[in-house]
This record gives sequence, structure tokens and C-alpha cells, in this order.
Amino acid sequence: MSKVNEKIKIDSIDMYQIAIPLKVPFEISGGRSYYRQSIILQVKSGDLVGFGESAPFDAPFYSSETVASVKAVLTDWLIPKVLKKEFASIEEFNKELSLGIRGNNFAKAGLENAYWDLVAKKNQMRLVDLIKVKLQEMGVIDKYLEHKEYIESGVSVGIPEDRDLKTLKSWIQTYVLEGYRRIKIKIKPGWDVLPAKATREVIGSEFPFWVDANSAYELADAPVFQELDALNCLFYEQPLNHDDILDHHKLSELIKTPICFDESLKSARVGRQAVGLGTIPVWNIKIQRIGGLLEGLKLYKLAVENGIKLWGGTMPESGLGAMPILALASFKGFVYPADVEASARWYGKGQDLIEIDMDKEGKIALPQGLGIGKAPNWQIMEKYGKKLASF
Repeated sequence: MSKVNEKIKIDSIDMYQIAIPLKVPFEISGGRSYYRQSIILQVKSGDLVGFGESAPFDAPFYSSETVASVKAVLTDWLIPKVLKKEFASIEEFNKELSLGIRGNNFAKAGLENAYWDLVAKKNQMRLVDLIKVKLQEMGVIDKYLEHKEYIESGVSVGIPEDRDLKTLKSWIQTYVLEGYRRIKIKIKPGWDVLPAKATREVIGSEFPFWVDANSAYELADAPVFQELDALNCLFYEQPLNHDDILDHHKLSELIKTPICFDESLKSARVGRQAVGLGTIPVWNIKIQRIGGLLEGLKLYKLAVENGIKLWGGTMPESGLGAMPILALASFKGFVYPADVEASARWYGKGQDLIEIDMDKEGKIALPQGLGIGKAPNWQIMEKYGKKLASF
């Protein structure tokens, strides 16, 4: 596989803000969203145009970043660092984004993903093929360079506003009939064991299922997860604090069901520490949370070399922002259905920046176009968004 030309000069950047209404409010343990609010970046290099999305929540209940903070960091710090400059590689661009700026991974992800899109288009490649080249350069063995032309989709079910188990069961029945290959439900103290039991009543004892706490519990709450052990969950996603590794290790020794990292897994450095403890066997890779696609490749390599099982997560982003994890999650090291879902599930048909379709078998096909594969729908941008600035 020949080396690609990654040299890109950033000529100009346009920044937009969107707020696409959700069909149903999406509630996790920390808060509730009514819109997919994001910052969209259109990055130009000569005749090439690349797109990226920074997609935190509008309030800081998942991470410390918000739409407002991302907008400020991009405007005041990140965009000035890269504008009118030429970079030799994706790695060099990534390094510049992090130089002198701690954290702010959602803001960085939008810019870095746009750079990947530019590089792929410059080399007349699909994003998935560029990822394969980079993984090979990193030394990933051939077995884990294999990928499918689709991913299997699982659905992420929020907490109903009415807190009615009948509502939850109705949602789940609909999603199963639509073809989703896995159900996960959001939980928090007071909404955990009974909703999980209600879910099993709908899907049966063997259908792939897990619960996601989004950091809502403490180690002292271990009895909740010991009770959930009877429900045959594949794993528990991020039960404890968002910046914790050690207490998750301790919890794993008190329960039978494996634990999966989400919020805690902010970088490959954290991944190496988790491998050192040796008790967290499942990782969720979210491109937004880790600051861009390059860190996702580093985590992928680390995981497949250490027997960690992977799956691809979203915030959810819009369809535009979901393209990087859609491509990465098609690789063989990803073993569980991804949180990339049909656009119609979140927004209604025809309301996404890039429409994602799922077939009746729960499969989402990779786009065949160059770069991220499809151009965003500017009618949707004009309907739900506004231009913030041109740089």
C-alpha cells in the first residue's frame, strides 16, 4: 500500500452552528437534550473542501465542554493556530492542535476530522481506505486491517421524560422491529434495575443488551450492579466517575459482568493505564471525546494488541460528524454493534446534514464517495443553522 500525500495548507475556514431538533428528547443520567447542537467546520485548501463537526452537548453534563466553549476555543485559539499554515502530515496537524492547549477534545476533533477529509480527497481515497493506510503505518497486523463495507447498528435508548416503563418498553419494541442489533438503555440512580428488567421482558434473555450509566454511580453503589448481574448484560458502560480508572477496577472485582470505559477513556495514554490494571475488557471509542480520529487509531492499535473488545460510540453527532467513527468501526477489532444510528431515529427522515440509512438487518453501509463520502445537505444547514464566521 503506497504512502499517501498528507501535506495540506489551510487556506480558509468557515464556522457554522446548527441546532437540529430531536424527534424525542434524549436524556442521560446528567441531563436532557432537545436538539443536536454542533459547530460545523468547512476547511478549504485550494480546490479541496473538508468538513468536521464538534459535537458536545449544550450543557456540561457529559464533559466539561459545551457548544459555547467549543465556539470560543476554536475562534480564539485553535483556528488561529492552523490558519494559513501548511502541515506535512495528520500527525503534525494533530500535534499543533494540542501544543499549549490542554483538553478541549471536542473542539480539536472538529478541526482534525476536517483535515482527514482533506487528505483523503487530495489522494482520491475514501476515508476508510486512508484509515487502513495509517493503521498499517502504525504497525497494526494484517488481521486487524480487514474491514467490512458496513457496520451493525445498535440503538441507545434515553430515559423517558414521563419515567414510565410502558414508554420505555414501547420504544424498545419499535427499535427491535426496525432491525437494531443491540439495545442499550441509559440508567441513573432510581432508574436502573426495574428499567433493565423491563427491557429484558421485551427483548428476551439473549438479545444483545447493556446499560449505560454515564458516570452516575459511586463505588458504594456496587449492590445495584450486583443485582443487574442477573440480567445477562454484555457489560456495564461507564458506571462510575467520568475521570476514574481505579474505582472501576475495584468495582470489577465485586461484580460478574464486565465493565466498559466511555467517559474515562480520553486518550491512548489513559488506555495504556487501563491495560496496566487489566480489568476493563471493553472500550467505547468516541471520536469527539478523544480529540479526533488519530487518537482513535492509536486506541484501536492498543486495544487489538491487548485483547480489548471495541465498539464505536457517538454523542450522537449529526450524520456529518458520524462519518469518521462509521469508517473506523467497520474494522475487525470492533466486535459489538456501534451507536451510529439511522438519521430518522434521531431527527426524522430527511432532516440530517448527511442522511444515514439502516437496512432491516440493522446494517449501515459505508459511503462510496471520496473523503467522508458525502457532501452535507446545505438546505438542512440553512434550515437549522447559521454561519458564525469566516477565517
